[in-house]
Amino acid sequence: MKTLDSIPTGKIERASKLVKTGVKIGGNYVKYFGKKLVNPELDKNELNENNAEDIYDGLKSLKGSALKVAQMLSMEKNILPRAYVDKFSLSQFSVPPLSAPLVRKTFKKYLGKYPEELFDTFDKDSINAASIGQVHKATKDGKELAVKIQYPGVAESISSDLALVKPIAIKMFNLQGKDSDKYFNEVENKLIEETNYFLEIEQSISITKSCSGIKNLEFPKYYEEFSSERIITMDWMYGQHLSEFTNKNFEQEVGDKLGQTLWDFYMFQIHGLRKVHADPHPGNFLVSEDHTLIAIDFGCIKEVPNEFYVPYFELAQKQNIENDAVFTKKLYELEILTETDSAEELKFFKALFKEMLTLFTSPFHESNFDFGSDDFWNKIADLSERYSKDSQIRKMNGNRGSKHFLYMNRTFFGLYNLLHDLKAKIEVNSYKQYIS
Repeated sequence: MKTLDSIPTGKIERASKLVKTGVKIGGNYVKYFGKKLVNPELDKNELNENNAEDIYDGLKSLKGSALKVAQMLSMEKNILPRAYVDKFSLSQFSVPPLSAPLVRKTFKKYLGKYPEELFDTFDKDSINAASIGQVHKATKDGKELAVKIQYPGVAESISSDLALVKPIAIKMFNLQGKDSDKYFNEVENKLIEETNYFLEIEQSISITKSCSGIKNLEFPKYYEEFSSERIITMDWMYGQHLSEFTNKNFEQEVGDKLGQTLWDFYMFQIHGLRKVHADPHPGNFLVSEDHTLIAIDFGCIKEVPNEFYVPYFELAQKQNIENDAVFTKKLYELEILTETDSAEELKFFKALFKEMLTLFTSPFHESNFDFGSDDFWNKIADLSERYSKDSQIRKMNGNRGSKHFLYMNRTFFGLYNLLHDLKAKIEVNSYKQYIS
């Protein structure tokens, strides 16, 4: 794969790259409508594939926040067309890496020495390259190590990148008014945290220690003496990325074992620690030869404040969804309903969220749940399809819910997708054994 000797870091330089991408997309639409005149039955599959290709090509050279947004969207399998999901999912661990000279320059700047001065061996070619950083293999005193290096300029370009993405997101998700700022501020704050590698090391050590008792779960050890605000060194962990594992045949017993571990890991964090690894995409998990689950990245940790946690999980209880007075009260507490809503908006969003919550909280209503069930996933797909085409929802203010929904919903949707890929049947309350 071609390496990068530099990354655009200036606001104008990065905006120019996105403008060029926009011109390509405009050309794709011109070609599509030209073909549509000749063939009125033409679908949008080719258009979606061309747009996804051009958007991804534009973002992968920018790296950073813009590519991270694509990575987040790749998890939304029931929102975006398949072409976008397939292409954006490459941002998890398959983008052009930094060149060796740029890697050496980064080490010298942040650790005061070149990598060959710090380690016994250091592979100049990266093993994985993703949205915010890339990973190299190294050895020191007989230990095999993974060294994650953050791309230059990523931290400094977060605000300007999000300003460029904001108009697209507002249109895509029908956000209206100043209230939308709370969502963009939440994303910006989390991305700033993800670029603070000192914070990531602290979070990694804390969570791995707290979760060390969970069966079939492994973590790397972190080495602070070989880490800095832009470099993290940890144990090299052997295994397949979860997406690679699930693309091959595996025994259902193994899928259930890994799924149970994943479920217990997330439920223990949420209910026991009141914070959670809010980036559950396959690139952050490995499967070992012994079929244990290895968690390798803790850059995105979401604190779950009590004022959100309580009503959020009260709405996971079937009896509260079915009790109109309690249900309405919780919707107000979670900022899904507001005092400025019209009678039409109140009626519409109560019905919408009742249907959504009844479906998405259904795993919590059982003692055991089958995430491989086609029935469950077909219902999710049908619901997404129906509301994506609903003309009424486009007329209403899409600013719905507390800012905490962003990463909590992302966590659950990502978790559900991973469990579905594993076709896992899980015991819902198993995690409680780890909460003392």
